[in-house]
Amino acid sequence: QVQLVESGGGLVQPGGSLRLSCAASGTFFSINTMGWYRQAPGKERELVATISRGGNTNYADSVKGRFTISRDDAKNSVYLQMDSLKPEDTAVYYCYANGNVPFRGSVNYWGKGTLVTVSS
Repeated sequence: QVQLVESGGGLVQPGGSLRLSCAASGTFFSINTMGWYRQAPGKERELVATISRGGNTNYADSVKGRFTISRDDAKNSVYLQMDSLKPEDTAVYYCYANGNVPFRGSVNYWGKGTLVTVSS
């Protein structure tokens, strides 16, 4: 029903930048919070950043000051600008969206993930 598609991952050197994009499509009344999570090798999936419909943002301590989350409601999209990347940022990054769906109400959706590798 609702599909999230990420793009923008790849290989970058330490100190470099990447911009991740995610577009949502499908049947829903509205999208509430959107965000990004990541899963590094050998670790559990963790919050990177979220942004509410009203524009309130929340960042993991490890990315504060380096990553910026934004959204474009006209395009049902969320973005993650990643600057000053570190090897520790290497992970599969997953797009997240919470939407209001007919009958089901509030539902969480996930993209399939895009790999970000930070290495020299």
